[in-house]
Amino acid sequence: MHLDNLNRELLNKIQHGFPVVPEPYKDLANQLGIMEEEVINRLRAMIDAGVIRRLGGIFDSRQVGYTGTLCALKVPEDRIESVAEVINEYSGITHNYLRDHEYNMWFTLLAESTERIDQILGEIRERTKIEEILSLPASRIFKIKVNFKVAGESKC
Repeated sequence: MHLDNLNRELLNKIQHGFPVVPEPYKDLANQLGIMEEEVINRLRAMIDAGVIRRLGGIFDSRQVGYTGTLCALKVPEDRIESVAEVINEYSGITHNYLRDHEYNMWFTLLAESTERIDQILGEIRERTKIEEILSLPASRIFKIKVNFKVAGESKC
């Protein structure tokens, strides 16, 4: 997908200072001098093309009463897709990825309590028949903020 200057400007705006207003796309459109429908169409096209992987807020889960853990499983190669489907059904899963390691599937899980985390992990064990799931709650929290300045002519 070719990113024209307007797409680049839109990408920059949604990364930093996304408007928290009743009509955020209209607000972005006004900032860019275009119609709201064009903002939505451009974002949809960039999502469809894989330029944008995720569009959503990032919240400090602890500030809203949630707790989290990083989990790891040993998943047989021929079961990776089916196990990932089970894990990804849970709304508290924020990341799920593969690693080249004995524990080859890793995911993060957020929930209202440690009891709920234990319940979800129990369900995952039961549904996947994978008994050993490492649960590694954070002892220190590091928040990394990354914005990518989108500039210059590029083809994606």
